[in-house]
Parts: sequence; C-alpha cells; structure tokens
Amino acid sequence: MKLNKIYSAILLSTLPLTPALAAGLDRSGQSIAAFLQPGNYAEAGISVLDPTVKGKDLIKNNVSDMAEDYYFPSAAIKVQATEQISLGLLYDQPFGADAMYNLEQSMFTNGIEATKVEVETHNLTALIGYQPTENWNFYAGPVWQTVEADISLRGQAYISPKDPTKVLSGYDIKIHEEEAFGWLAGFAYQIPEIALKTSVTYRSEIKHKAKSVETHKLMPMLNVESQLDAITPQSVNIDFQTGVAANTLAFANIRWVHWDQFAVTPKFLNSASGNNLIDYSDDQWSATVGVGRKLNSHWSGSASVGYDSGAGNPVTTLGPTEGYWSVGLGGQYSPAENYFIQAGVKYFWLGDATARTGTTNVGEFEDNYALGYGLKIGYRF
Repeated sequence: MKLNKIYSAILLSTLPLTPALAAGLDRSGQSIAAFLQPGNYAEAGISVLDPTVKGKDLIKNNVSDMAEDYYFPSAAIKVQATEQISLGLLYDQPFGADAMYNLEQSMFTNGIEATKVEVETHNLTALIGYQPTENWNFYAGPVWQTVEADISLRGQAYISPKDPTKVLSGYDIKIHEEEAFGWLAGFAYQIPEIALKTSVTYRSEIKHKAKSVETHKLMPMLNVESQLDAITPQSVNIDFQTGVAANTLAFANIRWVHWDQFAVTPKFLNSASGNNLIDYSDDQWSATVGVGRKLNSHWSGSASVGYDSGAGNPVTTLGPTEGYWSVGLGGQYSPAENYFIQAGVKYFWLGDATARTGTTNVGEFEDNYALGYGLKIGYRF
C-alpha cells in the first residue's frame, strides 16, 4: 500500500476541514498539521460557525437565539530549510466568544440594552523542527498571543436575589488588547510508505496582564482602571493517521485543554459581587475520528464524528452550552500535484446547559445546534 505523491497530496490534509465549537472559549483547536506537511508548504483558510442557542430564563421567559455567527481565518507556511531542519509560522485565533441577547422580555435585558460579549485572540506560532531521520521530527518554538474583550451585563440575571444592593445590570468592561508570550513543544513519528503519522504537541499557558476599564450605567462617576490577570490555558493535542486500505486513510485527534480553575476576576465586579466574570470548573476533553478516501486522481472526500466534553456545568451566561457531538463531511480537489482546494461542513448537537451568575442559576438552554463551514487552499513549492 505504498503511497504515491498525488495520493499524499490529497489525503494528508484531510484533518482540519471545519471549525471547532468547543468547551470554554476554545475555537480553532490549535492544529499544527501544516507544519508536519512534507517539503515546502503554505496554506490559507477561513472557518465560519453559525450557532443557534435558545432557552428559558429562571422565570420561564423564552430566550431566543443569543449566539452570534462568527468567522476566523488561519494561515501557515512551512519551509524545509535542510534535510534535517524545518521552519514554520502558523497564525490562528484560538479563543473567543460572540454573543448578544435579544431585546425581548427576559432576565438578560433591561428593555433598552441586552447582555453581550466579544472576546478575540490572535496567535502567531514560530516553529523549528529537527528531523534526525526520515521517521522522527522534534519541534518547538515561541508563541505570541493577544487578547481583547468587550462585555456588557444587562438585566435581572445580574441582580443578586440574596442582596439586591449587588446590582451588576448596567456593568461594562473593556479589556484592551495586550500581548504575551508562551511556548510550544512536541514530536512526530511517521512511516510515509503506509501514510502513518502521529504527533503529540504541548502548548503552555500564556499569562496576560491587560489594562481593563470597568464602568456602570447606574454609577456615572465609576471608572475603574486596573490590571486584569488572565491566563489562557495549557493544552495537549494528539494526532494520528494511517492508511487502512488502498486509497483509504483513517485519522483521529484527541485534545485536552486545562480549563479547570480558569477564572477572569475584574477588580470592581469582584468587590461588588464576590463573583468572577468568567470561570470554568472542568478540563475539556475532545476527540474526532474519521476516514478519508481518494475517489480519483483529483478528488477525495472525508467523513468524521466528534465529541467534546465541555468545561463544566453550570456555565457562564456568556456562552450557555456544554460540549457537543458532531458529524462532518469534507471534500478536496487537487487540480495538480502541488496544490489543492478543500471545503467541509459540520453539524453540531450542542449539549444542554444551565446558565449561572455567581451561585444563582438563571436559565436553561436545551436542544441547540450549530453549523460549521470551512474552506482552505494549500500549495506545495
């Protein structure tokens, strides 16, 4: 079952077809598959997610779709500088959130404004790899990351039933973009003749010290500027693929993200309520398995199923889902041996979740779903 070059070009890129919708703020899955491509390689892609998240608040008002559509680009370049040294540069947006509640009668709006959240990150990973033999690849490098956020809390959900003086409805926080650095290290093993490739990649946590500005509509004189400590979590990715029959490849990915004890605690919000702005109680485990098959000299397809454990339940009101199951389909067209166009779609069954502020449950979100789309162009040079 020795693979020729066009077979490799078609099938070795079947894994990152569509966007992730994962626990906590996890988005891209932080794949380094592009860096493990043979020879010199470059790619650019875009992913789009269209979630539908509905539910009921504590007093049984309907809460219509509060999850915003979002897209995120990715890009990568890998150069085989010598037979034993490879260099790479990867860009993605690993963490984020986009949500806005509607101006309907619910505990998440004051009738004039509604709760909303925007969290955005950017990652640039530089890699150097050492290949002592054809089979082994050891790699490491620095990671540059930025984080920024804009969050508004509105409605009865943010008024403590135990102490009505703790009113966070009207609270806004702006977290200014700030850069920080982390690192990545891992290894890969391959047997090209049977398309076997496996890799283990560790990414460190990244500690951000960002400037935050907290204001409150009910307190016009309030303007609290402070340093906000936020740590994006460490993670491990395990990727595996192998040829299983003529023109057929099986692949799998397992990902662990350390969300346990993750918390963002702004100064004024914590002093006024004793709560965190965002926190999670469990680590995230996710897995994807699938098969890819060469259909002819130019076309191939893939199918996959996925699972994500979530990061604990109850969850924050800023993202009230708890894990998922998914199915995905992808296709790849290779007009020539050195480039391809790839597209995919995934359907997500989102896990039911209880939304909580502080120690009070304020909503139930059930029977929700999402559609994900991905498009990528790859080029070998």
